[in-house]
Amino acid sequence: MEFRPCIDIHNGKVKQIVGQSLRDAGSMAEENFVACEDAAFFAKLYKKDGQKGGHVILLNPKDSPYYEKTKAQALLALKAYPGGLQVGGGITDGNAQEFLDAGASHVIVTSYVFREGKIHYDNLKKISAKVGKEHLVLDISCRKRDGAYYIVTDRWQKFTGEKVCETLLEQLCGFCDEFLIHAVDVEGKANGIEEELVSFLGNWEGIPITYAGGVGSFADLEKLRKLGKDKLNVTIGSALDLFGGPMAYDKVLQYMKRSEQ
Repeated sequence: MEFRPCIDIHNGKVKQIVGQSLRDAGSMAEENFVACEDAAFFAKLYKKDGQKGGHVILLNPKDSPYYEKTKAQALLALKAYPGGLQVGGGITDGNAQEFLDAGASHVIVTSYVFREGKIHYDNLKKISAKVGKEHLVLDISCRKRDGAYYIVTDRWQKFTGEKVCETLLEQLCGFCDEFLIHAVDVEGKANGIEEELVSFLGNWEGIPITYAGGVGSFADLEKLRKLGKDKLNVTIGSALDLFGGPMAYDKVLQYMKRSEQ
């Protein structure tokens, strides 16, 4: 299990938000934390500590009046830690190369592939061919319904008919290097992980997976390690002390080192 740090940018500021509260109209979101520091500050910290594979996420869509400020912050982070960070948010086959050229190791694709309640395989094939599967991360956001986890799209508001199962993961992993999987119902709440989802992901033998959602304590982290069979990587947002939470960043790094031994 590896720690994958994050830099979420909204309205030109590094923030932690409650995921389901994000709305394009008015560029609104329920905020857990707003940083005084810019994105480059966090990128330099992660670089100093040798933490690779962190996620820089642009939370404003391209038609937002704040998009350019948010993009500028993302580019500052990539410049500060070239090759050490992944970037997502509004990535398409048209702009992916710009972010890779700016220093991203991978682009994280969400709405270009997952939108309008379905998977757009034509776009998936297009962007995978454009940047190479070795530079592509698929962001799979899911919610539980009728006893199963389904992919959700459109700011996590619309259910698809695509169940998160071994068949689906095997089908998608041929196009990408990693999965970033958001447990939407617990995202940004820091009150516990989705144990059933984590257990399923830990039993799947495939490409690397980073789990996001609900980690709020070291007990949650230990539960994730055990249920995920030490295979899942993890991102921690609102619960991290860097973003106003109770979990000390330095202690998270120490925990990860101990778990490797």
